[in-house]
Amino acid sequence: MPQAPSRHVFVYGTLRRGGSNDITRRQPAPRYVGMAQVGGTLYDLGRYPGLLLGAAGAVLGEVYEIDAVLEQALDVLEEVRPEPSSEYFKRTVPVVVDGRELACLVYEVNPQRARGHAVIAGGDWMLGAIVRT
Repeated sequence: MPQAPSRHVFVYGTLRRGGSNDITRRQPAPRYVGMAQVGGTLYDLGRYPGLLLGAAGAVLGEVYEIDAVLEQALDVLEEVRPEPSSEYFKRTVPVVVDGRELACLVYEVNPQRARGHAVIAGGDWMLGAIVRT
């Protein structure tokens, strides 16, 4: 039986190495690809961040190669649902890692959930620098 192709995911918050939901502790184990940035704004939602894509800022994260089983587990963790009230929406965006462009899954926060929350200065959740907006 053929194996489903792997995908890449860009993680920017609690899924980063050392975070409370560290992706490297999940099974099946992902393969670390490298550090990267995406264009967007990072919001402090309390115990975790939310990324809104497309803004002029840069958000720092890690890229991992994952399989379909882990992708499904991440969808559950990020509360991805088909309706407009979903906490996160799964997007595919081009991300450059070590000079090569990869199509990466990114969990983008529902804009309704980010409204009124502080912006994380510098776009790095692990540094935790917060600027009130």
